[in-house]
Amino acid sequence: MRGIQKHFRDPGFYRMVLAVALPIMIQNGITNFVGMLDNIMVGQIGTVQMNGVAIVNQLMFVFNLCIFGAVSGAGIFTAQFSGSKDHEGVRYTFRFKMLICLVLSLVGLIIFLTAGKQLVSTYLKGDGAPEDAAATLHYSLRYLRIMVIGLLPFAFANSYAGTLRETGETMVPMISGIVAVLVNLIFNYILIFGHFGAPAMGVEGAAIATVLSRFVELGILAAWTHGHPGKNPFIVGAYRSPKIPLPLTRRIVVKGMPLLMNEFLWSFGIAMLAQCYSTRGLHVIGATNITNTLWNVFNVTFLAMGNAVGIIIGRLLGAGERPEKVWEVDQKLIRFSVESCILFGLLYALTGQVFPQIYNTTEQVRELARVLILIGAVFMPFNAYTNAAYFTLRSGGKTLVTFLFDSCFVWTVCVPTAYCLAHFTDIPIVPLYLICQSLEVLKCCVGFFMIHRKTWIQNIVENSK
Repeated sequence: MRGIQKHFRDPGFYRMVLAVALPIMIQNGITNFVGMLDNIMVGQIGTVQMNGVAIVNQLMFVFNLCIFGAVSGAGIFTAQFSGSKDHEGVRYTFRFKMLICLVLSLVGLIIFLTAGKQLVSTYLKGDGAPEDAAATLHYSLRYLRIMVIGLLPFAFANSYAGTLRETGETMVPMISGIVAVLVNLIFNYILIFGHFGAPAMGVEGAAIATVLSRFVELGILAAWTHGHPGKNPFIVGAYRSPKIPLPLTRRIVVKGMPLLMNEFLWSFGIAMLAQCYSTRGLHVIGATNITNTLWNVFNVTFLAMGNAVGIIIGRLLGAGERPEKVWEVDQKLIRFSVESCILFGLLYALTGQVFPQIYNTTEQVRELARVLILIGAVFMPFNAYTNAAYFTLRSGGKTLVTFLFDSCFVWTVCVPTAYCLAHFTDIPIVPLYLICQSLEVLKCCVGFFMIHRKTWIQNIVENSK
């Protein structure tokens, strides 16, 4: 309570945080809420269709996080260039983002088209009827072959949105995200069930709606950015040349590559955890899908606060602010994030007791989802702390440290624990899930140690061109 009262006694800090975090929170909240409605719509068709879409989305999650890592690696420099009013530096980082997103999209397209069946099949080896596994694979591949069309617009939209946020414009990405999710929701309703004379396309309709929304989001972001060169001086001449100074390219690669690898390995680790859970039966895929869908709606608080940490601290560092001031602001941001997630964790737990009833699935799946949601609610404040710690370390360019803190922790602690419990014991899914989630407490201890070393407090854009 004292922490909350202290925040309210510092209205300047509060306004600064809300100006950055609230638009991101609103955008992510609406996006995830519509994603939840999308998931519910697919869930109305049947369990195997829901499982098929859930597996593909788990694979897409790995690609999405790779794009996030690539954009964020250059975004560290964008935020600090913006803080020092260096528009040319921002332009160079924007070019880098677009080029790396093009490369990653092509790689993702090749992998999904050539190895999609094998990737989906790894999730179908648990207990369950063979005909259900075959049907799940069928629907997964139908969904995947359309979703790959949206890889490139998704990547480019992230380049535009990330650069706008890092230069202080958070409203336009929020608006574009809202419009995109509304397009997704409307066309989901039309194409999944066949309303207004359209054919009922099921999972393929859901994929078409998602791809369409990504083109819409990119169109809005690009149109506004290019249409307001005065507000976005970095875009002037951004496409005239692919030129990026070699010293800056080296520094972005050195700082950004660990971040890209971190996002890939972390997201792949999360996918591996889901695969370990799936060994306990096909019903677990359905339950974790329901759990993750609701989780995505409630985790917007600490995700937005994490982004706020990265942007605010990065700009303070780029502006040459005193280390003492940077440290004070960072600690306030972390504390506020954790306090907020105590409340959101409670709301998540309460909502989770009725949410599974919405799905057209078995009572076994619903009951398991309720229990998994309660477990997740307990650890939400710990997730908030580790997320804020991650963005704190990243804001000062400590990308190798964030790599060790984030993905290395997943692959040296979380994945081995889950794999051993899943494959070498008969432990049921609930204690298995609880043990894996509780490892977040250990990660908090590691994050606390890393942050309090204060080696992340540094300006990385001086003499970088």
